[in-house]
Amino acid sequence: MALPSLWQNYTMTYTSHILQPHPSTPAPLLRGLGLGIDAGGTQTRWALAEPSGHIIASGHVDGMTALHMAQASGQQMVQETFTTLAKIVQRFGLIGKIEAGITGCGEDTTHLCNLLGSLFGISSDKVTISNDIAIAYRAVFKPGEGYLVYAGTGSIAAYIDQQSAFHRVGGHGFLLDDAGSGFWIAREALKHIWRKEDEKIGCWRDSLMAQKVFEHIGGSDWSVSKEFIYQGTRGDIGKLAMAVAAAADTDPAAYQLLQNAGRELARLALALCQRFGNKPVALGGRVQELHPVIFQTMRASLPDAIDLTSCVNEAHFAAAHVAAQHSTYS
Repeated sequence: MALPSLWQNYTMTYTSHILQPHPSTPAPLLRGLGLGIDAGGTQTRWALAEPSGHIIASGHVDGMTALHMAQASGQQMVQETFTTLAKIVQRFGLIGKIEAGITGCGEDTTHLCNLLGSLFGISSDKVTISNDIAIAYRAVFKPGEGYLVYAGTGSIAAYIDQQSAFHRVGGHGFLLDDAGSGFWIAREALKHIWRKEDEKIGCWRDSLMAQKVFEHIGGSDWSVSKEFIYQGTRGDIGKLAMAVAAAADTDPAAYQLLQNAGRELARLALALCQRFGNKPVALGGRVQELHPVIFQTMRASLPDAIDLTSCVNEAHFAAAHVAAQHSTYS
């Protein structure tokens, strides 16, 4: 069973709302708010906490990864995403500290810290950025307690030991692996469909998975699939997994694909068990929400002695709480 983290010592009642002050009586801005950000390829989730730790608002904007910073077009997209977030958040008050987890984040976060600091009106030393999986881990386990397998657009497993050292398995990106992730499911589905089409043109009409997939991407012609997979963003491609899941109860190929995803996620957990010994495992991320067979297959692929639980992705709440604890505003 997943144990609560020190990061979870905050109120469990979350309120998401937009302040609507009377036009003739502007409400005083709240000060010293802690902003938690959990940025992934599909969504960038955020939460705001008062200095007391009470969560006053949460939501999401477009997805992004730190890998986008390698190109000018990607940098523009990241700036637009955070600009949108800043406009939303600043309606609530003044930020004192930002705690952000961003997928694909490396050791050098200077540019991103400067960008967030500028957009939110605080100095860059009030911005802490780490990989999103580290924040997600601390929302589920204390250091040394267990392993987090996280599957969203990508997939990775993480362990933070009692000395706070971060250990990872997977998370090598969609070109190398990310098996069991939403992107992987989408890619495997399209590969299966087009291999069948190579053998028998038009057979997609007999496959519910192919029908759902082509409906999602907007056509059955190869040119449509080609543009979708080679020109689309990782987040948009990952959403195609929902079409696969919609066919799983009646299409054996879709069902087997989701089973394979569960086995791949179990492999990540087993790799950490081999390195550090058996510990409880928590499965996080939105892939598990696609269909119960993913979690069920992962459970069946792990030894009975290893606890497996499902955890809700609330890393942005945990990050907001930590940010609020260290928030200052003058």
